[in-house]
Amino acid sequence: MTSAARRTIATTSTLALVFGLGAAALPAAAGPERGQGEPDLDVRFATFNASLNRFNDGDLARDLSTGENLQAQNVAETIQRTRPDVVLVNEFDYAAGNEDLFRDNYLEVPQNGAEAIDYPYAYIAPSNTGIPSGVDLNGDRTVGGPDDAFGFGYFPGQYGMVVYSRYPIDADEVRTFQTFRWADMPGNLMPTDYYSQEAQEVLRLSSKSHWDVPVEVGNRTVHVLAAHPTPPTFDGPEDRNGRRNHDEIRFWADYVGSPKQSAYIYDDEGQRGGLKPGERFVVVGDYNADPHDGDSLNGAIDQLLDHPRVNTTVAPASEGGVEQALLQGGVNLEHRGDPAFDTADFSEPPGNLRVDYVLPGRSLKIEDAGVFWPTSDDPLFRLVGTYPFPTSDHRLVWVDVRLPHRR
Repeated sequence: MTSAARRTIATTSTLALVFGLGAAALPAAAGPERGQGEPDLDVRFATFNASLNRFNDGDLARDLSTGENLQAQNVAETIQRTRPDVVLVNEFDYAAGNEDLFRDNYLEVPQNGAEAIDYPYAYIAPSNTGIPSGVDLNGDRTVGGPDDAFGFGYFPGQYGMVVYSRYPIDADEVRTFQTFRWADMPGNLMPTDYYSQEAQEVLRLSSKSHWDVPVEVGNRTVHVLAAHPTPPTFDGPEDRNGRRNHDEIRFWADYVGSPKQSAYIYDDEGQRGGLKPGERFVVVGDYNADPHDGDSLNGAIDQLLDHPRVNTTVAPASEGGVEQALLQGGVNLEHRGDPAFDTADFSEPPGNLRVDYVLPGRSLKIEDAGVFWPTSDDPLFRLVGTYPFPTSDHRLVWVDVRLPHRR
C-alpha cells in the first residue's frame, strides 16, 4: 500500500489513520483455525499492555524507526503469534506517526519465524498523561511535574494507546472522552476532602482517555471500548487513585447501561449519552483491577464482570500463569483468584493479577479465549520470560467472538 493511498482524518482532539483492507490467517499453532473469507464472522479481539512507553518524548519514535529494537520485535512477534483481528495496545507513547512506524517496521516484518501481520486500519489519539493541569493535584504545594498532570506522565502522551484493526474503522463515528470531568459523574468517588476546589473543577476522569472506536465487520458494527484506568496505588490514605480507577471502570459500565444511566456522559465533541441499546461492543484494556486480589476498590472490576450486558461465560486463561504463581510462591499462594486467569506478572506486593480484559457484550457469542502465557518448557516462553521481562510484565489477552448475521 503506497503512502498516496493513505487517508488521514483529524480533529482537534483525535487523529485517526485509515488505510485499505487486508486479511491475515491464524496459524493452527496459535489457536483455532479460521477461514480467509471476508467478512469473517469469527473475530478475534485482543488487548496487550506492551510496555512500549519511554522516559523521554521522542524515544519511542526513535526505537520504532529502526526495526531493530528487541522489545518492539518481541511485541510484534507476540501479536503475530496470536493474530488478533483487532488489538488494543496499551502503554504506547502517543505521537502522530508512531502507529505507522510500529506497523511498517515491526508488525509487517516477520519476527523470528512468525508470519508478518497486516493491519490496514489504525486509530491513535492524544492521552491525558503528561498534560499539565495547571493546579496542585498531589498536595505538595507546588504546581508542575508528572503528578500534577491530568494523568501521570513526564511528557504529553506517555503511556498512551493505539488500536490496530484488519477491518475498517469508522473514523467519523469515533467518540473520545479525554476531557470529561470527574466531578460530572453523578455519585463519583472523588475524595473532595483531599482535592482543592480548584482541582475538583479541572480534574478529568480518564487518566489516559476513553475511546469508542466503531469497527465495521462486513455489514456489522462492533464498538471497541478502549481505556487504561490508573493503577489504584501510588497515593495515600485518601486512595485518590483507587477511587479514580473505580470510576474510570464505572464509566464504561454506565456507557453500555441504560439511557438513564448514561445520560450524564458527554464526549469531546459535546455529544451526550452512551451506547445505544442493542449496539454490539467489546470492552478492552488494562483496567488495573483484579476481581479478588490486589489494591483496587472492592467491586471495581465487578462493575463490568457482573454487568447484565457483558458476556463473561468464558474467561481467558493460561497454563503459564498457574506455573509462575507456583514457582514464584509468596503472596501468589495466598490469592483468592485462580492464577489461570492472571494476566500480569507483578512483584510482591501485589503478586500476579488479572488486570487485562476483553469483555464482549452479550449479543456476541464467545467461541474461545486465552491469555498468551506459555509455560517455561514452551519455545515461546522467551517472549514472556521472568523479571526483567523481555517484552512486558503484562500478557496479551484474546477472545474469539461470533458476530450474528444481520436479519
